Amino acid sequence: MSEEIEGINISKALDYIRVHAPELAAAKAARIYLEQFRKSKKALLINDAPTGTIQSKESYAYAHDEYLQLLTDLQSAVEQEEHFKWMMVAAQLKVEVYRTQQANNRFIDRAHT
Repeated sequence: MSEEIEGINISKALDYIRVHAPELAAAKAARIYLEQFRKSKKALLINDAPTGTIQSKESYAYAHDEYLQLLTDLQSAVEQEEHFKWMMVAAQLKVEVYRTQQANNRFIDRAHT
């Protein structure tokens, strides 16, 4: 039985999933951490804001360079997570296509006997 059918190398697809699963997990963890830290950073910046109304302190926090940098970091984390996620989905789909092709081949073999 060949592990490659119509350009799908099952070993490479399975290796990709195994090797890159920790990267996907780390990317997701980073994204979740930054989403949660964003709330803490806003609160810290509000506490550091000059005296004024709640709205002015919130505006100070949202416009602060540290908050804006956090948003940029969050954007990068989401992009990285999505990249790994969709590469993983592509590898999983290759495995599913391979399985379907194998089942079809078995069906054809049984039909010819």
